[in-house]
Amino acid sequence: MRFDELDLEEEILQGIDAMNFQEMTPIQEQTIPVILEGKDIIGCAQTGTGKTAAYTLPLLNRLLCEGNPDNHIRAVIMVPTRELAQQIDMQFEGFSYFLPISTIVVYGGGDGAGWEQQKKGMLMGADVVIATPGRLLAHIANSGIDLSHADYFILDEADRMLDMGFQDDIMQIVKQMPAQRQTILFSATLPPKIRQLAQQILNNPAEINIAISKPNEAIVQSAYICYETQKISIIQELFKKNPNKKTIIFSSSKQKVKDLAHALKRKKLNVAAMHSDLEQEQRESVMLDFKNGKTDILVATDIVARGIDIDDIALVINYDVPHDPEDYIHRIGRTARANADGVAITFVCEAEQGKFHHIEKFIEKDIYKIPLPPDVGPGPAYNPKIFVRQPRKKFNHSRNKGNRPFFRKKNNKKTE
Repeated sequence: MRFDELDLEEEILQGIDAMNFQEMTPIQEQTIPVILEGKDIIGCAQTGTGKTAAYTLPLLNRLLCEGNPDNHIRAVIMVPTRELAQQIDMQFEGFSYFLPISTIVVYGGGDGAGWEQQKKGMLMGADVVIATPGRLLAHIANSGIDLSHADYFILDEADRMLDMGFQDDIMQIVKQMPAQRQTILFSATLPPKIRQLAQQILNNPAEINIAISKPNEAIVQSAYICYETQKISIIQELFKKNPNKKTIIFSSSKQKVKDLAHALKRKKLNVAAMHSDLEQEQRESVMLDFKNGKTDILVATDIVARGIDIDDIALVINYDVPHDPEDYIHRIGRTARANADGVAITFVCEAEQGKFHHIEKFIEKDIYKIPLPPDVGPGPAYNPKIFVRQPRKKFNHSRNKGNRPFFRKKNNKKTE
């Protein structure tokens, strides 16, 4: 279905055309008409399926038709990270190019000037506020921000926000908004905590599920079964063949990201690190260099898995096996975007074989195991069953002879 078949205002269709959007994705086709009707939605779709346009376009249409003569904040879009907030704002700018609608992005970091700019934009009555929860709550408490006229509340990547501990912040922000509003919740997964949140803040929502928890078929998935000490050498071999391939390497912790980026730089690879210890200005600079091709390889924590919108990433490497299958899907979803192909490679050491096998079962696919390069040496056998955690045996009280206590005594001896 084409966008020009929708009942959208002409100015919005002009913006869509200028952005070179023509055919709708499944999530857009199913959600846009429902949002235009004013209904609440709980939508589930994986990353890269076009969720942003799915709520941006109908929201712009409603705001344009209703107007904002009193310069109130009319809509709040809540997101987990500043990177995603910036990405959404860029799409808003494109789609609203021919519209008299303003946005302000509100997130933490930066200096006092950034705070004042955010405060001024909201007090002047920006139509749409795109914000991270903690920062918006701080402005509500300290800047006199009024959300009592915000008739639209959108939560994007709600599962990630709850994982980051923002549920209480979200509920406090909801209390500042009108009870009669349209609420739209998008999430990559629908665990019980998301459904509980939906019951609290949505009113009789329509539920839309699109391709839940399945990787993009255009991604070629593979893995190296290796020892931990072989991983750096494998990367070096990979980039001997394709030195300028735009790549993201995901690792499990920010310290490991720092160490890995340092090690790869010593191997003369064009690398930058992306993690939460960087200041906002540094993070923006790193992302800009990567997007513009000044950096070939980005080593990152999962902070980037859902907060980056770059279409020409050719390769994703999981330096560590992700903790759960959903993280795996979001990581590899950074490649094969915008109808392109992509490659995802996971390094699986002995201790991670059980986790990797769990991912294979979850996506219902045996991922191809690539033979290790000859110069790297032989790796371990792939035998994930011996690495699957066994359930803890229950204590048999009948074997506790005599009057021995059922608990261990606390060891008060200090250790160095």
